[in-house]
Amino acid sequence: MSFFTSLSGLRGAQTELATVSNNVANVGTTGFKRSRVNFGDIMPPSQSSPGLGTQVQSISQQFTQGGFELSNRSLDLAISGNGFFMSRSESNGGQLLFSRNGALAMNAQRFLVDSSGGYMQVLPVDSAGATSATGVGAATSLQLPTTSGEPRATAQLSLVANLPRTVDRPALRSAYSPSYPYQFSPTDPNSYNFSQQTRVFDSTGRAIPATIYFVNETSTTAGDPADSWTARVYIGGQSATSTPINLAFGSNGMLTSPTGAVALDQLMPPGASSPLDISLTFSAGTQVNGGAFTVSGITQDGISPAALSDFSIGSDGLITANFADGTTQFLGRLALAEFTNPDGLKRQGDARWTATNDSGVPLLGTAGEAGLGDIRTGMLEQANVDLTEELVALISAQRNFQANAKALDTANQMTQSVINLRS
Repeated sequence: MSFFTSLSGLRGAQTELATVSNNVANVGTTGFKRSRVNFGDIMPPSQSSPGLGTQVQSISQQFTQGGFELSNRSLDLAISGNGFFMSRSESNGGQLLFSRNGALAMNAQRFLVDSSGGYMQVLPVDSAGATSATGVGAATSLQLPTTSGEPRATAQLSLVANLPRTVDRPALRSAYSPSYPYQFSPTDPNSYNFSQQTRVFDSTGRAIPATIYFVNETSTTAGDPADSWTARVYIGGQSATSTPINLAFGSNGMLTSPTGAVALDQLMPPGASSPLDISLTFSAGTQVNGGAFTVSGITQDGISPAALSDFSIGSDGLITANFADGTTQFLGRLALAEFTNPDGLKRQGDARWTATNDSGVPLLGTAGEAGLGDIRTGMLEQANVDLTEELVALISAQRNFQANAKALDTANQMTQSVINLRS
């Protein structure tokens, strides 16, 4: 029986050696948790029996806190305290996976994923950033938006300008003659005095260039009885004023006509998603005066969705998107999970685990609540492996193996001696 007793000791020592070796091999694995072998003796057949050796009861994982490594990368996260990050193997479902490895990234479809490509799970939040639903069923994969806000086509264009008195009339310029009469053209700078560029938006928020051209028709400084100008609008290279807009001014130089919005021609510029129907208003303040041509204000009511500039993750797991127009939007809150018996989790490799009957169902929450830890940005949790402790355990396992091998050799010698007596 001593042969089998020593053999059980050899097997146990070999298991411990393999476990310690695995701990040492993963000392650089982010979020790794060391394992420990738990032994128990084999029940003897009677009270007078010394025992039948040892057996491995379990290999338990030690979910103690690992140290933190500073990375200064905004998508590197570490949990300070209890909890696991939760991800799924597929964006719209799949196996639930749990990890302490917070080295996150964005994939080609703009989903937030972990280092193994799992889709990080977040809980929904309201406009104030408060969690609006809890539980595994409420958690979803997070796909970052590219823009914010609903687009709106331009309907109103408004302009305030100063048109100087002391300018010539393009129709009288030397570039024109009876053989080459004056005719306005946006490609001929001689045919107008000034131009102002802006942009308008179609129903999808696509920006379309627009230009307003001003032509001096009559001027009191040139001996004419009144100041008058014409304005022409081109949008996307197409004329929106088949009939020029006549601008008249009073003796004080202030605009007297038109007094309201002027409907531009409806048109469909190249690339536009739908026809544009825009009105132009020359706001109060438009005048003929001295000095240079200036535009003190030009506005339009169209909206183009703002592009995403970046996003951040707070210590409470709240994910905030920042857009180019200065607006922000709360996208969700990282889901953290806890278990009544973490030792019952099943290892899946890459420092990830799945729930089992022994671990219990995941208890979902958010960082800093219900006993869950906080999230530290720009850090990663190191493996909780102490090399000094592991090397001591390695020596102990080696001595244990040698001792059991020696006991086996002694039993063999005693058996050999008995055999020699018979011969």
